[in-house]
Amino acid sequence: MPKYYILDQEEQEIENYFEKHGFPPTVKNLAQIKKQLKEAAKLTLDKIRNINLRLSERTVHQLKSRAAHEGIPYQTLAGSILHKYASGQFDK
Repeated sequence: MPKYYILDQEEQEIENYFEKHGFPPTVKNLAQIKKQLKEAAKLTLDKIRNINLRLSERTVHQLKSRAAHEGIPYQTLAGSILHKYASGQFDK
């Protein structure tokens, strides 16, 4: 018996496009998305160590707001910022 999945609106639009045209829709900003995904994969592959930080509520709120705008978890964003700082990418 085949499994049926409930698709969200975006997934349904992609499926409808594919069924109509026979190929998936193109992705806007593909180079930028690839770069972001490569960075996320690289960070995922690194060994993770938990740390505790004390931050003001305002800082956490701002971090969560920016993360929501980027569509990523705020802890991922915080880790990425710290990684970039530690690796000297913010010095440029």
